[in-house]
Amino acid sequence: MEPMEAVKALARNKVVLLVGGAAVVAAALGLGYKYYKYSRKPENRTRVGVVSQLFVHPLKSGKGVSVPLAECLKLGLKCGQMRDRHWLVVTEDGHMVTARQQPRLVLVSLTCEGDQVCLNGPNMAELRFPVKQPDKPIVDCRVFMGSIQGRDCGDEASGWLVGYLAAGKTFRLVHFEADMRARRAAEIEPLFPQHEEVAYSDSGPVMLLSESSIKDLSQKLDKDVTVERFRPNIVIGDCEAFAEDSWEEIQIGSVRLRRVMSCGRCVLTTVDPETGIITRKEPLETLKSYRLCKPDEKHIYKSAPLFGQLLCVEKTGVMQVGDEVYKISH
Repeated sequence: MEPMEAVKALARNKVVLLVGGAAVVAAALGLGYKYYKYSRKPENRTRVGVVSQLFVHPLKSGKGVSVPLAECLKLGLKCGQMRDRHWLVVTEDGHMVTARQQPRLVLVSLTCEGDQVCLNGPNMAELRFPVKQPDKPIVDCRVFMGSIQGRDCGDEASGWLVGYLAAGKTFRLVHFEADMRARRAAEIEPLFPQHEEVAYSDSGPVMLLSESSIKDLSQKLDKDVTVERFRPNIVIGDCEAFAEDSWEEIQIGSVRLRRVMSCGRCVLTTVDPETGIITRKEPLETLKSYRLCKPDEKHIYKSAPLFGQLLCVEKTGVMQVGDEVYKISH
């Protein structure tokens, strides 16, 4: 073949290759689009209830603060400067103190006004101090078996707690700040995704419970129990008792939440939120009579009765009392 003819043949082959390649790409894209179009399941939304109450618990084991509106962030609910379970009482060596050891903690109210923390309790003068105290030391703390940091809130807060609890021990108050390393939820409860984190919460960032479930339990007791005893973040009305057990994915306002597991209950539920007295009996014993897990889930929940649902936050946003709750299915 002459040189010029060889060049022309090569050019023709390049055109064929380019056209053929483009056709292959187009076909692949077409198949990909068709696959995406037909494999992507449509999303259905079903109304299942309405938000009747929202609670932020700024102090772990402290009194819950009822709020009309809250931001739902990856680490839980936030209203103003108050963030859920972001303050913690610890011993002198940094171990957490909860109402399991000091039941009267449930009567302590920690709220925020502007940039000030307000600490209140029965027969105690209110103590105020700044939310941000960069001059105070950061201390290492232990929440269950996990390590986490906290900013010490100062000697005045410590003295207030010592005076209130009157236990003959030294207590400190610490604050979890945004730039601190959170605990991995999966290290506490393996059912949580590896990337999920919490501050001082027991395990999950959000806990949800329905009014009907509380009413169902109260009907089995000699005395009614209130929602505050179970320390939820989101309370749902206008649904059947324990309907929340089956909500795998829900939408509230602009927030998307996914169920991870049921909330296994402990002796903390036997602390009366109005008196701070612990009985170690009810309503825990009654819950155990009809709310134990299935036999194949005992490795997860053991003997703890199930009451409420622990959720992770798939999409952050704002929710408010009165928002309708939608169950998402595919």
